[in-house]
Amino acid sequence: MFKQRSYLQKLVDRGEDQQLDFKFEVSDSKKIAKTMSAFANTDGGTLLIGVKDNGTIAGVRTDEELYMVEAAANMYCKPEIPFTTRAWVEAGKTVLEVIIPKNNEEIVTALDSSGKWIAYLRVKDNNFMANTVILQVWKRRRSGLGTLLRYTDKEKILLDYLNEFESVTISKFGRIALITREIAEHVLVNLIMLNIIEIVFDDQSIVYKLKK
Repeated sequence: MFKQRSYLQKLVDRGEDQQLDFKFEVSDSKKIAKTMSAFANTDGGTLLIGVKDNGTIAGVRTDEELYMVEAAANMYCKPEIPFTTRAWVEAGKTVLEVIIPKNNEEIVTALDSSGKWIAYLRVKDNNFMANTVILQVWKRRRSGLGTLLRYTDKEKILLDYLNEFESVTISKFGRIALITREIAEHVLVNLIMLNIIEIVFDDQSIVYKLKK
């Protein structure tokens, strides 16, 4: 007779993605804070602690893992991240499910090993550090203010370049337009807000392309 798969097993079968991450264990609260920041800044998400990257259920000691998650959310994330947890037992092994909501009001940063507060975002199954362009876009969108664009040589150089080449980095744009990085970032933010340019993530790098 066919045995219905449990809620936990269905989650594991789904595999890691933009809203799901597996952790074998939590040995460092600062590292888990990075993932929690990424989920909170993107679409929210779920951590399954006690599951290996390949989907094997290994199990954890729930109390110890919960303590580490609480430290990550309350001490190493700013603002603090509200989260909910559930413990699931599968074949005698306990898995801790940690549910992180999306923060629509504030940008959530995590404290890294060097003592800096850094914001992260989640793209597919990877966490990316939010650069200045992304942070400015987030702030602009949260403010609800419109974007006024003056079409100058800087914008023309960028759009002409992207019509010929597939993508550009901030530093490359600055070099071809002979402008500072700060000005290059400002131009990119304006064009992203107007849906002319899009941010593309590729192997932990960030580039900019014409929006299709």
